[in-house]
Amino acid sequence: MTVMSALPDYPRAPRPPALSVRHRGLADYAITWREMQSYTAARTPESADELWFLQHPPVFTLGRNGLTEHVRETGNIPVIHVDRGGQVTYHGPGQLVVYVLLDLNRHRLGIQSLVRALEQAVIDLLADYSLPAGRREKAPGVYVDGRKIAALGLRVKRGCSYHGLSLNVDMDLAPFSLIDPCGFPGIEVTQLADLGVDAPLDAVTVRYQEHLERLLSRPDHE
Repeated sequence: MTVMSALPDYPRAPRPPALSVRHRGLADYAITWREMQSYTAARTPESADELWFLQHPPVFTLGRNGLTEHVRETGNIPVIHVDRGGQVTYHGPGQLVVYVLLDLNRHRLGIQSLVRALEQAVIDLLADYSLPAGRREKAPGVYVDGRKIAALGLRVKRGCSYHGLSLNVDMDLAPFSLIDPCGFPGIEVTQLADLGVDAPLDAVTVRYQEHLERLLSRPDHE
């Protein structure tokens, strides 16, 4: 009888931390932004990746290379200059905001792959409501019949992302008329409520989360 020696007991590679999902309700923009920066700066290889789902009180945000000429007037709505990519956008109650605090290497993602995953999750969500949607060349976001329904802007530091995407669900769209959304004069915006979708924001959030987590779990991220 041949006796086989035991294989050496090599240590197993640590399992990546689970994805942590936080539903943060209505949250001040500036405070949330600083929290994203602090979390990203303090990350270690063991830090969990996080998805934050929330809404903001009315605020305009201008990306780090944003041009003030795209903000025509603001009324009593504050304008905050931030460190994400992109130009100017508006956030307000009734809009779903999704922040992605991810280690891109862990997910085998490049920046463009993450952008496409965020967009595709919206496209898949809209398909659930029988709404065809798509992308536009050199204009990140998601569009329905040429009107923008979702905008995005990211920042990546030390291979880790923050900021993310906003999806118009059922909100006051009037402030978008005070700016050139995402730096495109004359662009029209829309929202789920105006497209015949009568769904509460919480239900939309759950559907979007399911689609995004599915896409992030796929190794090819197509």
